Amino acid sequence: MRHLLTTLLLLLATAAAGQTADMERRYREIDEAIAASPTFVAQREAKIAVARRAFEQSSGSQKFDEGYRLFELYRPFVSDSAIYFLRQCIRLAEAAGDHSASVRCRSQLAIRCSNIGLYDEALNILDSIRLSGNEENLAVGTYYEAYNNVYSELSYYTRLDDMRKMYQQKVQQYEELMFRHLPPASESCLMRREQKAQAEGRLKESMRINDEWLKTVEPGSHPYALVALYRYIEYKLQRDTVQMMHWLTESVLADIRNAAMDQGSMWELANELMLRGDIGRASSYISYTCDCANRYGSRQRNWQIAPLLSHIAKNYKQQSERTTSQLWVAVAAISVLALLLLALLFFLRRRNKQLAVARNALHETNGQLAALNAELKDANGQLSEKNAQFAVLNAQLTESNRVKEEYIGRFMSLCSQYIDKLDNYRKMVNKKMKNKELDELFQMSKSTELKEKELEELYENFDTVFLHLFPNFIDDFNALLQPDMQIHPKENRLTTDIRIFALIRLGFEDSSKIAEFLHYSVNTIYNYRARIKNGAVCNREQFEKLVKTL
Repeated sequence: MRHLLTTLLLLLATAAAGQTADMERRYREIDEAIAASPTFVAQREAKIAVARRAFEQSSGSQKFDEGYRLFELYRPFVSDSAIYFLRQCIRLAEAAGDHSASVRCRSQLAIRCSNIGLYDEALNILDSIRLSGNEENLAVGTYYEAYNNVYSELSYYTRLDDMRKMYQQKVQQYEELMFRHLPPASESCLMRREQKAQAEGRLKESMRINDEWLKTVEPGSHPYALVALYRYIEYKLQRDTVQMMHWLTESVLADIRNAAMDQGSMWELANELMLRGDIGRASSYISYTCDCANRYGSRQRNWQIAPLLSHIAKNYKQQSERTTSQLWVAVAAISVLALLLLALLFFLRRRNKQLAVARNALHETNGQLAALNAELKDANGQLSEKNAQFAVLNAQLTESNRVKEEYIGRFMSLCSQYIDKLDNYRKMVNKKMKNKELDELFQMSKSTELKEKELEELYENFDTVFLHLFPNFIDDFNALLQPDMQIHPKENRLTTDIRIFALIRLGFEDSSKIAEFLHYSVNTIYNYRARIKNGAVCNREQFEKLVKTL
């Protein structure tokens, strides 16, 4: 029973680790996509440029088709441009006497207006449309869809219960009319059928609709992003966090790679990350989607993002304050440790003086013992051997003290420099916070350049002090290796391999301690040690013992 429980726990732990690794991979893909966003935007702008030339060079019905194509290209990209080309299509349709096309484009214009928060404008456009009864089903269906869309938006955002009830009645009324005229497999019908099933708690039915909808879109396309977003909602309602986050990131990636500026999935992802405590990544993503919303020109999307942006900024500030407090605690701990090291240094020096006095007294005693009779020669010989051993130990202690004094001095200097750097960094952070330069401060805190620079300086200081203490260490170390395994680093610098064995020479035998100092994994340190020992001229088991004597 115990064995079975242990196996089950191991399986669960392995699965959890795999899920975490998969999500980290997905986040890296999103970060890479955001970094490549200018390329995706340039690709869409190139398509738009081609379509614009075709629009300018065409005439008649072809000009209408090219104008509508431009509207489709601009629809998720720039709201004002999408509206502009819809107006051009309306003008062309009315000039050609195509009432169905005019109704369809006017209805699309109303949908665009309601989607960016222009509800009065949307209703005025729809109220100006007069159906003659001879329009195509697609035009009539789009007309009812536009009414359904604007009343859905009004129902969602109103704070008056009686108005919400009236809007919901109109939503249902126009939804039924829309279903009569639009194809059942159209995006609009599938989306609203899924929404309705979700609202009524029919999750199996809503998932079936989403499966049907998913088959109609191309993976990675902009419509795919919308289907993936609704699939995220499906799994969220089912409390399946693994699938939920998978489909949410699918939607985010599709939006970014299609240069969609009107995004719903990215701010959802930022909210999920904020709830999970990943404030840094949430702040990065919400800033990106906020920039996209500003480029798109949707005040409605800005309304949705603003509370979340404020909440993330507040959490980010709290986290920054906690980090600052932790830094102060670390500085205090380092100061206490420095005082302890000073006390230890004082104690060691005092002990050295006592040992020197004892050594002098012992030499005097040996002189007196030399004058004693032959019966004491055996005892004197034994005492001489002990004196020789003591001298060896004393030499080792002297060497150890020299190394410690050198490293303690360098450590105190580094501590002082680090305290100055922390104080300068604190002043800089304080100044930027006073000036409200939060974006710049955020970019600085996100960069790892400071950490990498400090690590490089730490390694350089370590190399300099070590080679000062052991100037022949590299030559002696290479003498223990086969010719093809010998290492010849640059002047006054150690390679990672030599630096590991330099730490071993100083008494760091534990791979985990070495890994912590060098910022590598324990497995990496183990592999380095194994590779070097395999190239030793002596027994590999004796190699590290010989290194400690260099």
